[in-house]
Amino acid sequence: MLNQPNPWAATGVALTGFGLYYPRNRIVNEDFSRGGDNPIDASVLGTVSVRARHRSSETETIPYMGAEAGRLAVADAGLAPAELDLVVLASWTVPPFVPEHAPETAALLGCPRTLAFDVSGACTGFIHATGIAAAHLNTLPHTRHALVVCSEQFSRRARPGSKGELVCGDAAGAVVLSKRPENPGLIDLVLRSDGERAKVVSAPAPHGWVRSQKDLPEHAVSSIVEVSGELLRRNGLDMDTVDWVVPHPGTDVVHNRVREALGVPAGKFVVNFQERGNTSSASIPIVLAEARGAGRFRPGDLVLSPAIGAGWYYGAMLYRVG
Repeated sequence: MLNQPNPWAATGVALTGFGLYYPRNRIVNEDFSRGGDNPIDASVLGTVSVRARHRSSETETIPYMGAEAGRLAVADAGLAPAELDLVVLASWTVPPFVPEHAPETAALLGCPRTLAFDVSGACTGFIHATGIAAAHLNTLPHTRHALVVCSEQFSRRARPGSKGELVCGDAAGAVVLSKRPENPGLIDLVLRSDGERAKVVSAPAPHGWVRSQKDLPEHAVSSIVEVSGELLRRNGLDMDTVDWVVPHPGTDVVHNRVREALGVPAGKFVVNFQERGNTSSASIPIVLAEARGAGRFRPGDLVLSPAIGAGWYYGAMLYRVG
């Protein structure tokens, strides 16, 4: 756990490039109501605010999607893939034995000999990977640019015919972190785990279909309030100074309760849940890429990104967008 404000101030870690990838197959709710192998009842469709989500094909693999998102992020940062010193890929939805996804992702991106490895952390994977990449930038003198990639096929973890099919989507998001002492962006982050809450969200064998307990919203809200409050207090900030809250979405219930608990106006709470569903660890970086591409974020805007994930993991990041 980090115990001092702005722990990367001396090095200056900035978020310099953003990218995303959505699978070509976009599924709207009407597609479910038309039937198919596992039709979903209309009464269930009416209980979920997700209107569309993406589903990957057999060729749109974790490495493929990650490389496509990474390619855009690297270009956005004004770099060539060969300039990357590190690739950290967060993913849990289709876990390999060996080799890991990250080396293939780096090879597809055009930097096959760049150090690349996988991390998990479930839906907190973006925070996990960013913390590791920032630590490399802070401690290794010759590491200048790192690529954080989150690539998920969350649709593979939804039980066919269940409400999860409506909520879970596939996507990849990527962010470039660079050493910029003169203009740092990453301020602070915290990530914790609590094994006593390991059953709150799980995907047990043999099928690996995700399931959650009924008290998930309570755990999510208490965890997010805890880490968000800690980050703000130890950096001398409050919610009024935060320009945007970009969380891992989860569900509508979690959104609404978190926003209310943090006291965040609806206009500052940025998710794309209705159009993309829950994309697990990719949810935060794809929103950042969308919002920045649309000109919604101004340079220097302060962003808070909290997340919870199976494990039980919970954490938050505080940073400024470039």
